[in-house]
Amino acid sequence: MIGRVLYRDELVLVIDKPAGMPVHAGPKGGPNLELYLEALRFGLPETPALGHRLDRDTSGCLALGRRRKALSRLGRLFMAGRVGKTYWAVVKGRPEREEGVIDLPLAKRSKERGWWMQVDPEGRAAVTGYRVLGSDGERSWLELYPKTGRTHQIRIHCAAGLGCPVLGDPVYGGGPGDGMPLQLLARSISLPLYEKKPPVFAEAPPPPHMRSALRSCGWTQAD
Repeated sequence: MIGRVLYRDELVLVIDKPAGMPVHAGPKGGPNLELYLEALRFGLPETPALGHRLDRDTSGCLALGRRRKALSRLGRLFMAGRVGKTYWAVVKGRPEREEGVIDLPLAKRSKERGWWMQVDPEGRAAVTGYRVLGSDGERSWLELYPKTGRTHQIRIHCAAGLGCPVLGDPVYGGGPGDGMPLQLLARSISLPLYEKKPPVFAEAPPPPHMRSALRSCGWTQAD
């Protein structure tokens, strides 16, 4: 995990979380990110802790607080909507518009499976900006900017709001795609942690399992 550190200072770490790894242990146990956090102390007495969450199958930028005051500060930034987040996704089809805003409130679909979400007019506000970066006609490469942080927000907004589910998403209509993993990357994060300094910024490279689909839509290795 040390080799996946994208940014480090006295207060925070940003790591490139691998796809397929949950951030917490599930009911059945198994490998999870918290098992590796001790190795990311880098000499500090406290083990870093999660500043927010990413889905198990989403890769990319994940912020960790290295001190209690850092976790408190991160929590306030996320609650206030001051954290800049950019995602990349490869989706089925192509949106009707090249860019826009998806504004669809979300709620839990099942009390038993709290992660399973749906569009619900009575749900919590959920807003995502997007733009098309490229397409091969059958699938498109999107850049997305979530303004809120609801569970599975981008996945549902792409499927229900654009009619273009994320490839490799068996839950919200993207299908497994012959074993294709979820084509979703937390591309970058911007954290305005310090009053007199520019925001902390980190960017994650596309993981190997997304590169072929991205290239078909126009991404080049230099991007």
